[in-house]
Amino acid sequence: MTTKPPRDIAAYPFRTHTETRFQDLDPLGHLNNVAIAALFENGRVRFNQSLPLTHAPGTRWLIARVEIDYVAEGFFPEAVEIASGIGRVGNSSWQIVSAAFQAKGCVATSVTTLVLTDKNGARPMDDAMRAVLEAQLING
Repeated sequence: MTTKPPRDIAAYPFRTHTETRFQDLDPLGHLNNVAIAALFENGRVRFNQSLPLTHAPGTRWLIARVEIDYVAEGFFPEAVEIASGIGRVGNSSWQIVSAAFQAKGCVATSVTTLVLTDKNGARPMDDAMRAVLEAQLING
């Protein structure tokens, strides 16, 4: 089940500021779909780097799914604030829920599902990892 991303920036425990670029525009002058995906990727990486996550040797997490909803038009040269948090924590997977904001409000939302894996496939996360993720749950 996918968590519905809130469109209120206050619901998110983490925020990062990202500049837009002229090359991010489509022919109509809006931030294009690929640029929005890259902005979310940048926000997701910064969010992950902010977490004190550790995992057992031989494990890694992989992205299993990325969903993006385009809510409103985004524009250059206005910067984007990417707000992120955890939406759901499962046995071996979790969701990073994010929203992109410009001055007029939310322009897009994203839900990324990650899975903890080892050489045999998905593996359950330990209690320490679960606690770190649950400490970053979104509100709403």
